[in-house]
Amino acid sequence: MRSRYTAYVKHEFDHLGRTLSADQRKDYSPEDARRWSEKSEWLGLTILRTEKGGEADDQGLVEFSARFKVDGEEQEHLEAAIFSREGGAWVYAGQLPQRGQTVRREAPKVGRNDPCPCGSGKKYKKCCGAAA
Repeated sequence: MRSRYTAYVKHEFDHLGRTLSADQRKDYSPEDARRWSEKSEWLGLTILRTEKGGEADDQGLVEFSARFKVDGEEQEHLEAAIFSREGGAWVYAGQLPQRGQTVRREAPKVGRNDPCPCGSGKKYKKCCGAAA
């Protein structure tokens, strides 16, 4: 994963093509990779977790965050990338579907029988929760 990120930073598109699985190479466009790479300012790669990918494995997973700027706007690419061995070399074989974003509440959830947070003095279920 680090070598592929570095290839984007250094615009080494031959390396990007070589490190794709045969199936992924079918859809690879060096021109599209070049356009994206050259218009981006690369800010950093963070490996979030790995699974397998050791010497005895034929497949591994790397979850990562790649940060970059395009047109002055900072962006982040999050991915759980699948790598597999082809001819003894590790190649990018695709990605896991993205999970939904976890919703985190700042305040405790209001129960149906709790006082309504709007301050009406009514129970939540009889006030703002009635439409929910």
